Amino acid sequence: MTKQIRPLLAGNWKMNGTRASLDQIKAIAEGVKAPLSERIDTLLCPPATLLYVATALCDDSPLAIGAQDCHQLVSGAHTGDISAEMIADCFGTHVIVGHSERRRNHVESDALVRAKAEAALNADLIAIVCIGETAEERDNAQTLDVLKRQLAGSVPDGSVSETTVIAYEPVWAIGTGKVPTRADVEEAHAFIRGELVERFGEDGKKFRLLYGGSVSGANAADLLSVANVNGLLVGGQSLKAVDFLAIYGAFERQFA
Repeated sequence: MTKQIRPLLAGNWKMNGTRASLDQIKAIAEGVKAPLSERIDTLLCPPATLLYVATALCDDSPLAIGAQDCHQLVSGAHTGDISAEMIADCFGTHVIVGHSERRRNHVESDALVRAKAEAALNADLIAIVCIGETAEERDNAQTLDVLKRQLAGSVPDGSVSETTVIAYEPVWAIGTGKVPTRADVEEAHAFIRGELVERFGEDGKKFRLLYGGSVSGANAADLLSVANVNGLLVGGQSLKAVDFLAIYGAFERQFA
């Protein structure tokens, strides 16, 4: 983990969570505290139904609340969608765009992901842009080609390190328990860093690069020790406070 870059731990609840889950959000908010909270940013992205209530629960906590997706337009006849402005109106601060499940299940293109990221930035949200290769692409040695294409197509030209985060999530590792080797993660993150520097110059050195895919309390510290890993995007292990806070605690060891 590059200590000059403020790390980010983000939890993505996906399509999980009802009002009965609010006690988990409250417990996470209570567990995200100084002194570690003064050195890292922590974010939880519950389903949209809990967004406003979650922000209220975290009003006195360093825990930020964000959304899992947004529409690319401000408003209109788009049944079931939510805009970046609506997320901001609920006091959300971040939004995930381009997650592999959106790309696969909703056939989202790089161009659409870019438009959603632009909408997030226009609403003063921090955009977390997800990229990553499938198992087939990995087996065909196409990982870096995929990352290059998705970075070029999904990240807006106006992106800056303060408001755009890149999350590398190898699709084959999400929810499977499979984790790339340290060498795999290091290669991918070094490549992403190089692409960002080539495109954005010195500011490309400051973008936060998250790793995601079967992250747990058992492997978090090891992942954080890899060069150019500036945080983690966590799925299932963010649903329960005890699991998420175990990962949160792994960050503390990086400052020891």
